[in-house]
Amino acid sequence: MTRERSTSAWRDARNAAARARLSKALPPVFPRAVLVHAEARPLVPPQPRLAVESYWRHHPLRADRLARALAARSPVPEGWRWSLAAEGGAEGGAKGGAKSRAKSRAKGGREKPDEDGRAGSFRVPPTPFREAAHRAEPGTCCLCGQPVYRFGWHADLWGTGERNRRARWHACCVAAWKLWRAPAGQAALLARLQKRRCPMTGGRLPRDREVDHRVPLHLVWRRHRDAPWPEILRYWGFPNLQAVDRAAHLAKSGAEAGARARARRPEAAPSPAADPA
Repeated sequence: MTRERSTSAWRDARNAAARARLSKALPPVFPRAVLVHAEARPLVPPQPRLAVESYWRHHPLRADRLARALAARSPVPEGWRWSLAAEGGAEGGAKGGAKSRAKSRAKGGREKPDEDGRAGSFRVPPTPFREAAHRAEPGTCCLCGQPVYRFGWHADLWGTGERNRRARWHACCVAAWKLWRAPAGQAALLARLQKRRCPMTGGRLPRDREVDHRVPLHLVWRRHRDAPWPEILRYWGFPNLQAVDRAAHLAKSGAEAGARARARRPEAAPSPAADPA
């Protein structure tokens, strides 16, 4: 009991100081939804920028929708086409991406794009504005291609037209990118959206549920790589994600692996006809 009171007293004192810092740093115009969210957090963020980051981190569904909507506003650079750093078809990209990820893990770092900005695997969403040939200038989001304003916000609420030249990401696009690259953390949210039902078995989702792409990413690369860029992004977002039973997921993954193996296998040559006796 004493420890709980001590923790509560520490939290109250910490939040009081954080609210004072936040109030002092707030501009006259600030997104109300973000402020309401910040005030409701167990630990109040002490800076407007941290409040914005916290808001989008706790609203991944909104971040995903907004990031794709912002991308739809940006004209795709002329001549751009989704390609991989190590071209070689879907399977070549997969092998190259696996080697890149293994090397990155061995060095204790994160997977990085190639020097020209292209990813080495089809599992990474295409981002034309991160590529060297079309790289976004400071103050422009490198994910969606739209202007970045104060605190990483996506709209000019202040009416000045001034971009944040020190920023290259919207706060919402950061949250969306993290979702697209690591969707496994959204299993609980997907389960709620699906009313805790597995779309593959129709049964109730167990605790060991897993996140799956409805359309596998290798098929996105094979069949949809020439689709409009904003439409391609939806395959990494919530429209293409589902929480499924672990056993059903394993069976689906096995079937997909078999289909990919058959697609790689060259057609058997017809056996020569037997010579007449």
